[in-house]
Amino acid sequence: MQNVTWKVEGMTCSNCALTVHQYLEKEGMDSVKVNLIGGDVSFNINNGHSRDQLMKGIESLGYRVHDEAMPSATRRKKFPANHLQRFLLCLVFTLPLMLHMFNKWIHLHWLMNPWIQLALCLPVYIVGMDFFGRSAIKSIRNRMPNMNVLVALGATAAFIYSLAGTLLQLGEGYLFYETTASIITLVFLGNYLEDATIQSTQLALNKLAKTQKVTANMIAFDENHQEIIFPVDNTTLRSGDLILIKNGEQVPADCKILSGDATVNESIITGESLPVTKTIKDKLIGGSIIINGTVKAQVLSEAKDSVLANIINLVKRAQGEKPPVQQMADKISAIFVPLVLSIALVTFIANLIILHNFTASLMRSIAVLVIACPCAMGLATPAAIAVGLGRAARKGILFRNARSLELFRTVKQVVFDKTGTLTTGNFVLASSKILAADISEDQFQQITFSLEKYSNHPIANGIATAWKRKDAIRWSSIEEVKGLGMRGTTKEGDVFQAGSWKIAMQHTTDDTHNVYILKNDQLIGWIDVKDEIRPEAIGVVQYLRHKNIRTILLSGDRFEKCKQLAGFLGIDEVIAEKTPEEKLQVVEDLTLQGATAMVGDGINDAPALAKATIGISMSDASQVAMQTADVVLVNHGLQHLPLSLGLGRHTFLTIKQNLFWAFLYNIVAIPIAAFGLLTPTFAALVMGLSDVVLAVNSIRLFVKRVV
Repeated sequence: MQNVTWKVEGMTCSNCALTVHQYLEKEGMDSVKVNLIGGDVSFNINNGHSRDQLMKGIESLGYRVHDEAMPSATRRKKFPANHLQRFLLCLVFTLPLMLHMFNKWIHLHWLMNPWIQLALCLPVYIVGMDFFGRSAIKSIRNRMPNMNVLVALGATAAFIYSLAGTLLQLGEGYLFYETTASIITLVFLGNYLEDATIQSTQLALNKLAKTQKVTANMIAFDENHQEIIFPVDNTTLRSGDLILIKNGEQVPADCKILSGDATVNESIITGESLPVTKTIKDKLIGGSIIINGTVKAQVLSEAKDSVLANIINLVKRAQGEKPPVQQMADKISAIFVPLVLSIALVTFIANLIILHNFTASLMRSIAVLVIACPCAMGLATPAAIAVGLGRAARKGILFRNARSLELFRTVKQVVFDKTGTLTTGNFVLASSKILAADISEDQFQQITFSLEKYSNHPIANGIATAWKRKDAIRWSSIEEVKGLGMRGTTKEGDVFQAGSWKIAMQHTTDDTHNVYILKNDQLIGWIDVKDEIRPEAIGVVQYLRHKNIRTILLSGDRFEKCKQLAGFLGIDEVIAEKTPEEKLQVVEDLTLQGATAMVGDGINDAPALAKATIGISMSDASQVAMQTADVVLVNHGLQHLPLSLGLGRHTFLTIKQNLFWAFLYNIVAIPIAAFGLLTPTFAALVMGLSDVVLAVNSIRLFVKRVV
């Protein structure tokens, strides 16, 4: 299986996205995601299928496919190539025709000539049918009629009626060329405004994407081993290349500093405005800015595999996801066009019976066709999700799927892991005590370091760092006993252990210490460490309590320590001394009680993160935890938890507002047109602006207060 990502142009409504989606699924593709807003299409391709074949198949549906992985001949774009050009071209011919509507005040008798009106209308009709007509025919052929069917039918009906009146010399009462031209021109204007406003919903993502392509200073060596520095495009950089990054420049790719130090602004990636200091062996994230200093660095990954590129791809994939609320709108959109065609036919017949006026009946049915807008229902959800995910990415919140964004509104309780989540996970020595008379302090430190340096536990790492030495004991065997600690055997047969109170419970009733050291099953000392509480933890917990969201501390640590931390932070409930399997069961039980978010960072949290309604991981968490989580909080991420909750709620609120407007617009507008209260020209203008209303409402999420 190979993942393919394409950019597909020409998708104008939800039916277009559905058509592409259904075509790829019909061809046997897996994990199909179609993002109407950005035009991004991704899927998993089987070895038995050809990319070229699938590309031709999508293009046969009436769309254009761009695949960066496949070289293709440069296409010469015909004029007009976009909605703005089409609108301006049609406007030149439509404006004189519109003057005909004001003939009572502006006496231009030459405009009354039907052949002149036909000559002015014909270019507009040809341009309109080249776009709307082609799209309509292809959508009907694929059994997914789109809104262009309605526009093409309305404009064509008015044009043929007018043409018949001209050829049969039936008089001005049969001339509606201005209706044909104005429908096409105003719908092009609406499409242009819609494209422009929808593009602005991608503002945050486009800002990230623009930082991907920059010039890099590559370092090479000539035959005399002299250093040469020359500019290259960062997309040509490969892992292992040497680069020079100067003061004020953008880091062209993920890299590791070989020499020099610098102050770096990583806000584009992390959302953190404060600059950070980087020195030798530190990693630089592609897209960040060197505020002060100059460094030589080695590239760690290509531009397409960088942290920034992965963030952009993650957001694009999430935008292509369909949350549950979209499914209803998709079902309605699929039957909307046939329904409107039926309503237009009923409108024509009913008005003809009641009014006995063919012209008036035709104009009313055309108005019904033109004012109906299936796009509004199709855009209601994607537009809001695009803005919500974009703002989240800009602030360092990465959603793996759109479903998580919607589910945040339902969260009733948040479960926190302790170490590395509410605390920094950086343990420092607090105190220690030697109980054996025949062991000196130096020997005690040597034994402890020799054991703990083999452990990955954060407490062990803190102790090993504090007591680091070169004369470590060489064990004949060393192992980590799950849930207990480290056990090492010397060549002489002495057995040493470092672990929790469980290994020392037979020797002492004092269970308040972090690490106990045993020699030959005899307690020789204990060590206490302290873990700093994250400075943002208090504010986050208090925010959740203010929102009536229950907070729970779930940890494998000792109950007393967890209770002390929970009391300091104001957490509602403590569940301590739990193994990973028990954590999983606890989260499963809590999820049955109500929607539960779990925040964790370790390998032992991964099962619970997967079981929670929403799993939330820190960016400095283990890879297993990050892969399991639905949401990743980047750099100082805990402080962004309230924002992620707020964005989830307000994005869903925006979706509901958009859907309400979309349904209300169509429910009200279609009957108004059917009763003859709107001309086809005004109907075309109102239809074009309806989508803009949705996009503007969605864009408010960029600046709206959500916390």
